[in-house]
Amino acid sequence: MNLLNHTLKYLSIALLGILSVWAVLFYINMLDEVYDSLDDGLDNYKMLIVDKVREDPATLSRNTFGEGNYEIFEISEQEARKVRDVYQDTLMYMQNEKDLEPVRMLSTAFFQNGKHYELKIISSMVEEDDLIEDLFFALIWLYVALLASILLVNNLLLQKVWKPFYDILEQLKRFRLGKEQSFEPVETNVKEFRVLNETVGTLVNHAVDIYSSQKQFIENASHELQTPIAISMNKLELLAERNNLPESDMETVGQVIQTLERLTRLNKSLLLLSKIENRQFSDAENVSINLIVKDLAEEFADFAEFKDVTISVDEKADLHVLMNKDLAAILISNLLKNAIVHNTSPGKVDIEINPNSFKITNSSKAAALDPEKMFHRFHKGSNDKNNTGLGLAIVKAIVGFYGFEIRYWFDKEHVIEVFLMA
Repeated sequence: MNLLNHTLKYLSIALLGILSVWAVLFYINMLDEVYDSLDDGLDNYKMLIVDKVREDPATLSRNTFGEGNYEIFEISEQEARKVRDVYQDTLMYMQNEKDLEPVRMLSTAFFQNGKHYELKIISSMVEEDDLIEDLFFALIWLYVALLASILLVNNLLLQKVWKPFYDILEQLKRFRLGKEQSFEPVETNVKEFRVLNETVGTLVNHAVDIYSSQKQFIENASHELQTPIAISMNKLELLAERNNLPESDMETVGQVIQTLERLTRLNKSLLLLSKIENRQFSDAENVSINLIVKDLAEEFADFAEFKDVTISVDEKADLHVLMNKDLAAILISNLLKNAIVHNTSPGKVDIEINPNSFKITNSSKAAALDPEKMFHRFHKGSNDKNNTGLGLAIVKAIVGFYGFEIRYWFDKEHVIEVFLMA
């Protein structure tokens, strides 16, 4: 729900409450005005009838409501003293409606020719149930008309007012670190939007500067580390080739070379992980997972044979995904290598390719892994010194980079499934 419609939702709720309160107050005030008007009319009618009685005494004989809407009864002096002008609502049978209808009645008394008389005058009034019904439907139509008007104003007027904000938002949505693009300020006369413009521009430029510095530092650090490591390894290999060192020294040199090799792999893995997290792999293409799996299965065939592990591939579907081909190969390679290394002898690795995912299952003597920790950096499930502890962390970073999903479970065998349809 966008900002304008979100505002409209709360505005419509508030408007409904306001209109409901307004309708009740309007109804009460309207009834009060109706009663005042009817009562004034009854007072005036009373004076006209009294004047008519003085002119035409025969009028005193009208003791039923008829076309004149009044009746007169002779009463005693004691009863006359008790009578006060009383306005009340009552019901009377109407011939045209064939039903009882509400009327307003004035009960009063007057003195004429030494006698006291009670006078009752009626006036037809609006039916309250009809009035409430009419007011209800009028309120509904008013509410709908107001909402339609507000919606129209939202989409025509307010959308134009908020256009600078949406332009800034659109630029932020398209902005990607690592691409040659800059934040273009949006022209606006609104103070708040100008402040937002400046703030966002400052933040974006700051992020770009930090990203560029970090990227350059990582590349330089990686390069500078690789050079002395390579030189050290070459000198150690030359030293070992002279064959004039004692056996104990040769073992020490071999251990140092292994440590430097592990340091090289660790440096490369950290550099790769940093590039993934910094989104430096932007090129995407339609990648065949089936083809990559089969190629990697052939590449790891010798390693698997050495470990006495059998690799099988079950292609239940032709799976393609839009991503960087190198990252796809690294993702599958790390999972496959991990499944071979942490296996039994003899053992097996089963790769199953489904329409939306691929699954790698491997036998193992080890118990179930902790799903919360296994993808953390430098977390190791074994004491293998050659293991950098970054393989599954790289897998998790690639999966997160593309918004995929990875699941692990243990059912006598270790199973990892990667869902490539986000």
